[in-house]
Amino acid sequence: MTARPPIFATLGCRLNAYETEAMKELAEQAGVNGAVVINTCAVTAEAVKKARQEIRRLRRENPDAKIIVTGCAAQTEPDTFAAMAEVDHVIGNTEKMEPATWARLGPDFIGETERVQVNDIMSVTETAGHLIDGFGRHRAYVQVQNGCDHRCTFCIIPYGRGNSRSVPAGVVIEQIKRLVDKGFNEVVLTGVDLTSWGADLPATPRLGDLVMRILRLIPDLPRLRISSIDSIEADENLMQAIATEPRLMPHLHLSLQHGDDLILKRMKRRHLRDDAIRFCEDARRLRPDITFGADIIAGFPTETDAHFENSLKLVTECDLTWLHVFPYSPRKGTPAARMPAVEGGVIRARAARLRALGDVAVARHLSAQKGRAHQVLMESPTMGRTEQFAEVDFAQAQPEGSIVTAQILGHHGSRLTA
Repeated sequence: MTARPPIFATLGCRLNAYETEAMKELAEQAGVNGAVVINTCAVTAEAVKKARQEIRRLRRENPDAKIIVTGCAAQTEPDTFAAMAEVDHVIGNTEKMEPATWARLGPDFIGETERVQVNDIMSVTETAGHLIDGFGRHRAYVQVQNGCDHRCTFCIIPYGRGNSRSVPAGVVIEQIKRLVDKGFNEVVLTGVDLTSWGADLPATPRLGDLVMRILRLIPDLPRLRISSIDSIEADENLMQAIATEPRLMPHLHLSLQHGDDLILKRMKRRHLRDDAIRFCEDARRLRPDITFGADIIAGFPTETDAHFENSLKLVTECDLTWLHVFPYSPRKGTPAARMPAVEGGVIRARAARLRALGDVAVARHLSAQKGRAHQVLMESPTMGRTEQFAEVDFAQAQPEGSIVTAQILGHHGSRLTA
């Protein structure tokens, strides 16, 4: 049989994309060929629907390939994908990171391999060993944590990712040093519940301890960025880093989810609206140039017009810039799926209002940058991102991967111009 490198398709979050890169290495080491691997997302019912559509599309385009489905949707709904005629193998989130899984598949899928390999992810306690050097062309993403110990009533992700596990600080430091040696100018720390990092490690360090240690021990790292955090878990050292470390980028994406206290309680969140407002005020006092993104759900069960108005107000009160708006969709097996639902048309209309408000917030932020100088990491010859993660278009080509000083001339659409 002629060797055909596996085809990989990734759905969902940046962590999934990171793990796809790790799977590519494992599949290559095992000599797997003639396969199509779909790394799925389970965050919403729409994400699972999209996974099924992607599987059918890839089957049509690759009629003779072995179709392997993995990721969070495969972990939470293995039977759904095992029942699809297009699917040959279903592999869980733990199994997809194990060299033995890919070795059993072998070059031509001849070995004795179970069609469904999905075990109890809640029994997994060890940290992931699948560290890769250099995911991303211009900024490197480093997974320092996986899983989640919290049980928000709308969320299926803990059942796809398991309980929280942390990568030890020493391992993280060594990986980032290698990335800096390879020429990366920016590193992004990623995880499922990043601010829970360290809770399962000796002496229970906090995320702020890791950030300060990275910046202290790797002075040649130009830029460190943090992905999504739960603001109620922000520790003293993290706030200290925000205040004193210019190499920590002034951009935080917050897992807020809603702006009404009653809905937050029904979501089983651990913060109230005043906690979110206070955090943003404190962070902005410490770092005046900081910008915030946020996840907000529209149309959570029992949400009234008044509840929703509090989410709209929160955008202004926290001075949020980059909104990720999720129209609520029920996830089977979660408590929220049993709560009184909001009508679908109302959910869509509320989501549209939030997105429109987000567009206004972005335009306001971009307009305020005119005439300012920014340090921009170039992602292509003519496009890069500021410290606050705004995209910048350049009239003249710049070296890819470099950090250049740019004078902002204005903005066009959702991008700055320089």
